[in-house]
Amino acid sequence: MEKQKQEIRQLCNSFRLSAIGNNLEEIIAEAEKDSLGFVQYTWRLLKNEADHRQRKNEVRRTKAAGLPRNNNLDLYETGRNGLKMERLAQLRELNWIDQLFNIVLMGPSGTGKTALAAGLCMDAVKAGYNVYFRTMDEILNTLKTKDFVKSKMVEYKRLLKANLIVLDDIMLFPLEKNLAVAFFNFINQIYEHTSIVITTNKKPTEWAKMLDDEVIATALLDRLLFRCELINLSGESYRMQNRKSFFDT
Repeated sequence: MEKQKQEIRQLCNSFRLSAIGNNLEEIIAEAEKDSLGFVQYTWRLLKNEADHRQRKNEVRRTKAAGLPRNNNLDLYETGRNGLKMERLAQLRELNWIDQLFNIVLMGPSGTGKTALAAGLCMDAVKAGYNVYFRTMDEILNTLKTKDFVKSKMVEYKRLLKANLIVLDDIMLFPLEKNLAVAFFNFINQIYEHTSIVITTNKKPTEWAKMLDDEVIATALLDRLLFRCELINLSGESYRMQNRKSFFDT
């Protein structure tokens, strides 16, 4: 019996069934205890392996996503920024990703744009999507260096295959012409097969000033806003309302 178990582990290793191989004794013990038939036992073996792979893939996708720590929408306060609970629930269904809709989250600093975007990312990771949360600066850095830094080219290729990309704090600062062109080319490559979530404190109509090129701004908006939901968040800054001090009061 022990020899057969050892051979099973070796076969599992050959077929890369690590969950079955590592938990063989436990699986056999449970099967004997529950008096499982052949079909039930086979199902449990394969289900154990599938669950293990799903957890492993979720860990990998979460790490690659690059999410900020505040990414749990179960804790998100909708009342303070004008977002209705019903709308948040609809966003969390993630149907808009399959329909290739974009979302633009607009509002003053501290109104929960980044937290909402990060939370939708986390939901998408758990649902099995390939998701990336990147600031505008990170995206621009990748575009600037991908042709001579190997890791940035790897990052760039991952982004091109994403189901969902968050662009955080877009158009916060003016862009030089070459970067504006590179950013447009990037959006032009992904917009037909990737959903994009944008957080910004500027209206899309103001983007032309940041790009210093009305033609590029118009072409960019044409691609981003064609299938898009614009959500305005309002209210006072959460960070200012919860400002901390090291002085004794």
